Amino acid sequence: MVLRSTLGLGLLLLALASTTAHAADGTSPLQIVVSKDKQSLVVYDGDTVVATSKVSSGKRGHETPTGIFSILEKRRYHESNIYSNAPMPFMQRLTWSGIALHASNSVPSYPASHGCVRLPNAFAKSLYKMTERGLHVVISDRQIAPQPVSHSVLFQPSAPEPQLLSDATLRPAMSQIPGGNVEVAMSEPAAADPAAPVARAEDHRAPIRILITRRGARELNLDVQAALNGLGFDAGVPDGALGSRSIAAIRAFESAEGREPKGRVTPELVDALFKKANLPPPANGQLLVRRDFTPLFEAPVTITEPEIALGAHFYQFQDIDARTGKGNWFALSLDNVIPKSMKARLGITLDDDALAYNAATRVLDRIQMTAELREQVEDVLAPGSSLTVSDMGLGPETGRGTDFVTITHPAKG
Repeated sequence: MVLRSTLGLGLLLLALASTTAHAADGTSPLQIVVSKDKQSLVVYDGDTVVATSKVSSGKRGHETPTGIFSILEKRRYHESNIYSNAPMPFMQRLTWSGIALHASNSVPSYPASHGCVRLPNAFAKSLYKMTERGLHVVISDRQIAPQPVSHSVLFQPSAPEPQLLSDATLRPAMSQIPGGNVEVAMSEPAAADPAAPVARAEDHRAPIRILITRRGARELNLDVQAALNGLGFDAGVPDGALGSRSIAAIRAFESAEGREPKGRVTPELVDALFKKANLPPPANGQLLVRRDFTPLFEAPVTITEPEIALGAHFYQFQDIDARTGKGNWFALSLDNVIPKSMKARLGITLDDDALAYNAATRVLDRIQMTAELREQVEDVLAPGSSLTVSDMGLGPETGRGTDFVTITHPAKG
């Protein structure tokens, strides 16, 4: 799709106004893409341009980070607690460390801020009306645009089970949703209009956030603790943190196996422990799910060709067809240069190329998961849900009160 670099202000405001109503009913999740190269912001509905604006990102020494974010907080008027109470009208926070979208009287067509993304006042006000907490914002060094993508790994909503009118029962996934309302028909319904959209319970759920990444020390520790407990060595409740109880259990296992009791998780220990427990080697990938900024569940997955970097890819789900119950996915691939120390730790020897043909689908070829895990994810999938695939794991910006925040590292110019 070719993006027009200039739009008349009247046309822009008209597009903003019409999309506000369109997005407010929850049928068409939006996403925002900021290009530092072009100093531009584009609002997308799938791969359709809804609105554009110039921006001013962070200047040298205060560069705006690139990556995958979501709106964490909105305030019509906010003052910076870092830069002398500088006004930040129509602030939309992207990180708790201080990065945000906000209005400004000074929006030159070059980087000039202290890290935030400045927007012209009129556009910032209109954009503020269009968005909600959780809406995704992707910031890239170069101009990128979402593209429709199809792949067997990409989830689709589970088929609704047929239910009798007054005998309808809640599926466990529905009954666990806080504040969820379920209506049960108690009388004969009117004849359905075959052309009318079919209302599904899934359509009213909050979207989920999915992250597929490489397993880190925490996930390996969880496996070690579970294996130790299974063999009768008390490592406590598996939590991924090796406290004194877990260390004592490791030493007890090592002593029982005639090994020097070092109390550390090493490749040699893991190999011996899992062979003793008659378990397959630990998975090298992890799938994590959040909803409403809160962890929901996580499970191991397998990443084939682990020596190749995954890159940084973002996928958003929307546009469910009323007849088939299936939706569409749209993908973005970001540049990401992994630090040498991380590559050595993860065993990565070949970089990802975000510009490669079908980069967003080729990485999905390398993801394997159980049918049970797929069903668990698809049972809670809803319009506006997203998937991030990244080598970066859970970075410091991901925490309480956030979605998965992925900070990328573009190549040095």
